[in-house]
Amino acid sequence: MAKEKHHKREHHLRRCCGGFAACILGLVLVVGFITLVVYLALRPSKPSFYLQDLQLRSINLGDPSLSATAQATLASRNPNDHVGIYYKRLDVFVTYRDEPVTVPVSLPPMYQGHRDVTIWSPVLLGESVPVAGYIADAMKQDIAAGYVMLQVKVDGRVKWKVGSWVSGSYHLFVSCPAMLAAGPSGPGPMPLGSAMSVNGTAVGASASASTVTSLRFTQPTGCSVEV
Repeated sequence: MAKEKHHKREHHLRRCCGGFAACILGLVLVVGFITLVVYLALRPSKPSFYLQDLQLRSINLGDPSLSATAQATLASRNPNDHVGIYYKRLDVFVTYRDEPVTVPVSLPPMYQGHRDVTIWSPVLLGESVPVAGYIADAMKQDIAAGYVMLQVKVDGRVKWKVGSWVSGSYHLFVSCPAMLAAGPSGPGPMPLGSAMSVNGTAVGASASASTVTSLRFTQPTGCSVEV
């Protein structure tokens, strides 16, 4: 008799545990379904990025390293009407022919509301950054020719926010083309610094001080964005 009661108690306990687990699973499925419906209904759009300015303050091409100082002005717009964006991590750096020429600079985490626009102006530095010999030679030739094509890149993580619900983290990668071209020095809408040298020799200057040239950002550009 005692053994039979024990088996009944175990059977009852298993049924209770199974029912509790089924309830938990059902709740998880309902929450997941509601989240999926909300996500599909709102369709979060990835943010838009624009490079407004790139000031190349100095660059020194050694062998086999490169030192540079620049300041980028980046704008980001949230195109969503009902979805906010958490920028959990944003690292900004400059590349030339896919080779980094500055070290990544981390921007502070922030929240971007519906249809909001955010502007950052980080100073980007690279001190004795190792580069391949052909990269240094190519940049010397471009500087001598009066133009350099750089890329301002952003690598980070974002989350979507709908009401009180916050999504998981997604990888964000942004690439902004930046054409710098030689132009006469002097006041202008997008001036650049003049500390430009290759192996200690000034580049882009003629015999006359009035015709000294510097590399200047040509025009604001849109950026490719991957999420």
